[in-house]
Amino acid sequence: MIKLLHLSDLHIGKIVNEINMLSDQKYILNEILDIIKKEKPNGVLIAGDVYDKSVPSAEAVELYDNFITQLAELDTAVYIISGNHDSPERLGFCSRLIRSGNIFVDAVFNGKANKHTLCVNSESVNIYTLPFIKPANVKAFYSGEINDYTQAVKTVLENTEIDKNAVNILVAHQFVTGTGTAIRADSENVSVGGVDNVDAAVFADLDYVALGHLHTRQSVAHNVVYCGTPLKYSSSECSGKKCAVMVEIDGKDIFTREIPLVPMRDMRIIKGTLQELTDAPQGNTDDYIFAVLTDEAEPIDPMGSLRSVYPNIMSLRFDNKRSKSNADIQLAKITNKTPGQLFAEFYEMQNNSELTKGQADLVNSIFACIEEEQ
Repeated sequence: MIKLLHLSDLHIGKIVNEINMLSDQKYILNEILDIIKKEKPNGVLIAGDVYDKSVPSAEAVELYDNFITQLAELDTAVYIISGNHDSPERLGFCSRLIRSGNIFVDAVFNGKANKHTLCVNSESVNIYTLPFIKPANVKAFYSGEINDYTQAVKTVLENTEIDKNAVNILVAHQFVTGTGTAIRADSENVSVGGVDNVDAAVFADLDYVALGHLHTRQSVAHNVVYCGTPLKYSSSECSGKKCAVMVEIDGKDIFTREIPLVPMRDMRIIKGTLQELTDAPQGNTDDYIFAVLTDEAEPIDPMGSLRSVYPNIMSLRFDNKRSKSNADIQLAKITNKTPGQLFAEFYEMQNNSELTKGQADLVNSIFACIEEEQ
């Protein structure tokens, strides 16, 4: 049996609501190292977004360097790709040198999915690594119509030799959609209209696709899996649990199981009046907290009062008659406007200038075409 640990979206150096998550990331990376020592996987797959920014801080680089150094000391191969948050060139620095330590970093797209064969006793598996790509990246290597993300990935895979008699694993970082609705978290970058999506059908010839990009653990097809982030990075993720995914390959049969990741601090939403939340604290007060106050009259310095009890509070909002009334007013304003008017307001807010008449006519014609198709 061959065992592969599927990880992604470490986002080292991430700041959430002005709170630096570096100490939490150090804690969870050490937990992952402990899991590797205990489970002894034959390979570790890290499916992109190693860093949170293309130019990471010195502290983030130091943490990643420490993590990779400890991984290299373990008896396991490591396969890393770049995600849309990473700088491929920076992540791939010294990649040829560290291959001697069984660390394979394929960060810069070179026109194909790179093939690595992992052999364990009498068994073997092909691991293909494909960094995050856009259609423009693929057009630089291939001719023909490559106008969307599905066609871009399909073109790369069609030009990659895949032995269908072997077990084939792909490590990729894309927004993949299948028969169901993909679950996206607030902490992810979202393209307007979902134009960055890749149809899961393009991965039909692969036995397992270890994906990164979406922050919630989910399967978009029987063979296409997101493991999610190792930590919660937004209030939309508070209700879920985080895990690493162990992929176990026995011949042509593939099984997966979740290994829970327990953070140093949880991220939670608490709700009640200010007095209720401060007089009778809810749960671990050191957790990251999104507070929802139900007081009808706004208290004096509610954030200060909450922070005295919950030192890691991230945000505060009200849920009362006044907030609901304001929400209804905003909804009414939106409801009474056409899609073209809403887009024009959005454009002005983003660009500090109004649409020209030509731009407005073009936008209205696009919305008209959409309505006709529906």
